[in-house]
Amino acid sequence: MKKILPLLALGLGLSIFSIAQDSAAVETKEAPAQKFARATFNSTKLINMQTTEIVSPGALQFMISHHFSNIWNKDAGKQNVAQLFGLNSGVAHTYLSFDYSPTKWLNLGLAAAGSAKYEGWAKFKLLRQQTGLKNIPVSVAFYSMVNVNTAEDPDNQFTGNRFAFVNQLLIARKMSDKLSLQLMPTWIHFNLVPYGINNSNEVFSLGIGAKYKVKSNLNLTFEYARQLNMYENLITKNGSIISYKPDLLSAGIEINTGAHLFQFYIGSTNDASNLDQLARNNSSIKDGNFAFGFTINRSLNLKK
Repeated sequence: MKKILPLLALGLGLSIFSIAQDSAAVETKEAPAQKFARATFNSTKLINMQTTEIVSPGALQFMISHHFSNIWNKDAGKQNVAQLFGLNSGVAHTYLSFDYSPTKWLNLGLAAAGSAKYEGWAKFKLLRQQTGLKNIPVSVAFYSMVNVNTAEDPDNQFTGNRFAFVNQLLIARKMSDKLSLQLMPTWIHFNLVPYGINNSNEVFSLGIGAKYKVKSNLNLTFEYARQLNMYENLITKNGSIISYKPDLLSAGIEINTGAHLFQFYIGSTNDASNLDQLARNNSSIKDGNFAFGFTINRSLNLKK
């Protein structure tokens, strides 16, 4: 019995020590590492629409977008071939922009939007998709843009009437290493009612976008947006009736060379600005009014 009691005491002590070691191991176990979704999209713009991405803090981005005229006009016949399917028609819209990110959550930009129109914007990153200690399933950004028309207009002398605004909530999710999706509810406000009396200053749109990674330097892109109001049987100041096309459809490819990102696409618009694309689109998908376009991105790091 005298030998058994010390053995039991020793066994109990070893058990307690083992339990204490296990408890300590549990207590000191590291929290799961935070993992952020990276490169949900490869550019600040998908095709025509913004994405949740912004350039790195301290980086300045220059972007040029060019939209040609329609590939085929049903009443133009052989002239479509002569104009090289819209590439040599002499009708094109160019968008030149600079944007800069002072912080990792804010992007500021200025653009010449064509036809004597200019734009300025701010984009805020609100949430970033991540797993780990925090589990956030989507990335969210808010984009707010002001457009001013500086063209001479004898019927519009009040400066305030020349302004319009685009506000977008961008909700994106990187579904896998290859596929990313985005939802884009949009609210557009015109300071001047654009279509005469008893019409709304507000235009609403809902869009979706996608990127599919084919390989490390090649992506396929897609956009669709639907204008929800203010596009059918609108009365102008002259009393005539005008209608716009509510559907905006685009598809393209992205090629990353390292120094530049090239985007080539075809879409049912030849307008350069989101304001006209989402609220005043004249290109009909039903009539096959699609046009070629391209965008070139170049970023420069201004910080050491």
